[in-house]
Amino acid sequence: MAFQGSYGLAFLFIVMGAVFDFFDGMSARLLHVSSPLGKELDSLADDVTFGVAPSAMVFSLFHEVTYPEFLMPVAEYMPYTAFLISVFSALRLGKFNIDPRQSTSFIGLPTPANTLFWASLIVGAHDFLVSDSFNALWLLVMVIVMSLLLIAEIPMFSLKFKNLSWEHNKTSYIFLIVSIPLLIFLRTGGFAAVIVWYILLSLITGRKKKQ
Repeated sequence: MAFQGSYGLAFLFIVMGAVFDFFDGMSARLLHVSSPLGKELDSLADDVTFGVAPSAMVFSLFHEVTYPEFLMPVAEYMPYTAFLISVFSALRLGKFNIDPRQSTSFIGLPTPANTLFWASLIVGAHDFLVSDSFNALWLLVMVIVMSLLLIAEIPMFSLKFKNLSWEHNKTSYIFLIVSIPLLIFLRTGGFAAVIVWYILLSLITGRKKKQ
């Protein structure tokens, strides 16, 4: 669907993949069939759902966006830069598996968050992305920045609640309070805005902790 430019359906299948990703580990634990091999296969499946799928969407988008005159000589090659997302997603998933620091929070942008950003942006803001107000250079910069965020040594909070107290979950509550109106007013594209807000809030809270 992504390669054919059916972005809405591609987004739907990504959401379905995320649902299965949530339940597969739970099912394995309930059935007592979890194993180290399952963990590795889970990461492989994650790289397809949260790496290859968004890359394919961006690849198709590269064929639709406007190209500045100076990029025309490389226009036919530019779409393949979309697969940097797949490569850096694989690196991110590999690091997550061996990094003991990420049991309660994240180091770098989680792959599902990156995928949600791209899928919702392409579906929700497609008309803007293919207009003269946007071009392939901006898309390339976004691919590079978001790919680097996947492996960046930046602490990012988790939305896991151990209890409902404000003191222990202040960051998560602030995140949700701001996210709700973004989703209401921006609809599908609001998910991309929520991910940007998640990154900014992680940077702010991480800086405060260092101080």
